[in-house]
Amino acid sequence: MSSKNTQHTQNEDTNTTIETSQPAEIQEETVTTEEQEADKQSEKQEELEALKERLAQAEAQAAEYLDGWQRTQAEFSNYKKRQEKERAQMLTLANVNLLRKLLPIVDDFERALASMPTGLERLTWCEGISLIKAKLDVLLETEGVKPISVEGQAFDPHFHEAVTHEEVTGYEDGQIIGEVQRGYTLGEWVLRPALVRVAKAPASPTAPEPGTKTVTDEESGEENGNNGNGKNDQKQG
Repeated sequence: MSSKNTQHTQNEDTNTTIETSQPAEIQEETVTTEEQEADKQSEKQEELEALKERLAQAEAQAAEYLDGWQRTQAEFSNYKKRQEKERAQMLTLANVNLLRKLLPIVDDFERALASMPTGLERLTWCEGISLIKAKLDVLLETEGVKPISVEGQAFDPHFHEAVTHEEVTGYEDGQIIGEVQRGYTLGEWVLRPALVRVAKAPASPTAPEPGTKTVTDEESGEENGNNGNGKNDQKQG
């Protein structure tokens, strides 16, 4: 009987030991799993941060490339505009000499038409002269040549060349009186300045020097009378 009890007691102790050791192993396994999960989360977080950093670098590089491309495109556009402007200026300058040589011919036609006797305008050859002059005017206008306005204008040395300066009533100082030869411009350039007559202010009377006595008309007349009487007295004597 006692041996059976002893055996029974030993079995109970063994079972107790087994039951006590099982929770410890489960706890160790749980801790290990949590550590692994934490490591995985940490690795994922590090990968995510690395991806974010690489994305930021890629975006910054793309923005830099876009800015460079936009700058290059703007510079190329400005280059094309500058080339077109220079080409247009070269073409304009190439025509300057030819247009300047045409201006004296236009002057001759204008003088011929202005001096034409009255009543000859309807003759065929007179109409031909007028027609040629009109064609020359259209040609100059097509090329951008414009006459310089002088009527009622103030003298401007950039567009006008003064032939004479005259004292004329009714005009202000520096105002253009008349045109001697018509001037022309071509865009921003002056092909030929206009030859003009310019008004000037009348000269102011000179003031007498200090200490100089002015002689009035009455005093001058009396002096002349006295001189005449003296001469008569001398003749009578």
